[in-house]
Amino acid sequence: MSDKKQQVSRRQFLNYSLTGLGGFMAAGMLVPMLRFAVDPVLQSAGEKGDLANVKLSVDDITDTPQRVDWEVEQVDGWYRSNINRTAWVFKDENGDIQAFSPVCKHLGCFVSWEGSEDYPNEFFCPCHDGRYYKDGTNVPHTPPLAPLDVYEQKVENGMLFLGDPIPRKEA
Repeated sequence: MSDKKQQVSRRQFLNYSLTGLGGFMAAGMLVPMLRFAVDPVLQSAGEKGDLANVKLSVDDITDTPQRVDWEVEQVDGWYRSNINRTAWVFKDENGDIQAFSPVCKHLGCFVSWEGSEDYPNEFFCPCHDGRYYKDGTNVPHTPPLAPLDVYEQKVENGMLFLGDPIPRKEA
């Protein structure tokens, strides 16, 4: 071995220091962007589209739309909260269960069943006199341009489970 020590000049030390500092700063900028790109892949697929028990027996559902309210847990980042949801639920002529969102497709107001004396047996939005037939399709020449959204649903052990509202195509 050589007894001679290898000396680092001031210029080399400054070069190594600035290169290391620049690399550290570049990594600090790239890591959040990489995390942003990879995060959707890491999310669990089961969180969206879960069906919630609305505590309504299938035997209690009639051919007249009834308002059903339930609560679901929502996760926004690290914040968990419970939000209220509402649906109009009834059985159609074929005996199939229908569950419509009460949100008007015109301005997002709350639609009610038989909300107007002038238009019985229709869903009515009081904001701009929006009307929907019982099957959820919009009445022509009224403000809503699309039918009411339909909740994804399933029946399990005689109880109704509802998920997220699904937009329908124009009528």
